[in-house]
Amino acid sequence: MVVLRPQGLYCPPGDFYIDPWRPVDRAIITHAHGDHARTGHGHYLAAAPGEGVLRTRLGAIDLQTLAYGEAIDHHGVRVSLHPAGHVLGSAQIRLEHSGRVWVASGDYKFMEGPDVDPTCPPFEPVRCDVFITESTFGLPIYRWQPQREIFAGIDAWWRSNAEQGRTSVLFCYAFGKAQRILAGIDASIGPIFCHGAVEPLNRAYRKAGVALPATTPVSEVTDKTLFKPGLVLAPPSAAGSSWMKRFGEYSDGFASGWMLLRGARRRRGIDRGFVLSDHADWPGLQAAIRASGAERVIVTHGQVAVLVRSLCENGLDAEAFETEYGDEAEGGPTVTAEAA
Repeated sequence: MVVLRPQGLYCPPGDFYIDPWRPVDRAIITHAHGDHARTGHGHYLAAAPGEGVLRTRLGAIDLQTLAYGEAIDHHGVRVSLHPAGHVLGSAQIRLEHSGRVWVASGDYKFMEGPDVDPTCPPFEPVRCDVFITESTFGLPIYRWQPQREIFAGIDAWWRSNAEQGRTSVLFCYAFGKAQRILAGIDASIGPIFCHGAVEPLNRAYRKAGVALPATTPVSEVTDKTLFKPGLVLAPPSAAGSSWMKRFGEYSDGFASGWMLLRGARRRRGIDRGFVLSDHADWPGLQAAIRASGAERVIVTHGQVAVLVRSLCENGLDAEAFETEYGDEAEGGPTVTAEAA
């Protein structure tokens, strides 16, 4: 039901694409990160909660939205969108045709236990015959701590810096990660400031009904002493730029799943690394695939070969699709100024 074409993942019976990386007539978008949602398509279909962030990032587009769980029929293919737990508006795409069900997950975060992310609905397992999964962190070494522990670490770092009169600058991806952090930290520690790339996404989240603490754009601050007890959220591209000079003495940190690797922290030359991800870890990938009930699994971007091998060893029919999706949503090596 889904094949790989030069433009992206294509559904022949429905005559539409999923997260295409080249312009097409009809595109279903799993979420608004730049490697999945691109300009130039004739018509877009996406989950209703993500409308604001899609329009913020892509501008004036011909966009149709569906509520989670709502279904439409297109050329005999029944299409519905289901929560992926990745960022606001992220969705798994369920396709039903001729008695077969495929699910394209996009990027997702499968969490079990007490961890709850208030910025987007949790991942919803969808039963299917074929499951198309990401594998951004598809190695056994990737196992996330509970988010509450990561936020407690950020709070302790920020509080210590504030007591010493040193600004805390935390680099994170502007869409998704920044808002996840805002919703999880202790906002009573001090004022919170945001880079100009972050603030428009904050507004889109608030408009969608997501509760975030008050933030001030860095560009609106005239008294630089106000930064001293504060926390500043900025995209990775701001690191080492002249923009940083306004903070005087500061301590910098980076929030990303890649911070699990010591080499990643060392290469960025930052004071602190916080292992916080919007993607499923190794156990999460395995749990999501099991929950789908799929007998066939197609693995896309990330650590593809390792996950395919593991799934085959566990009796599943697994293969890979080579896509052009990157790791920009985690502040990985493909993050550039565009991601800011």
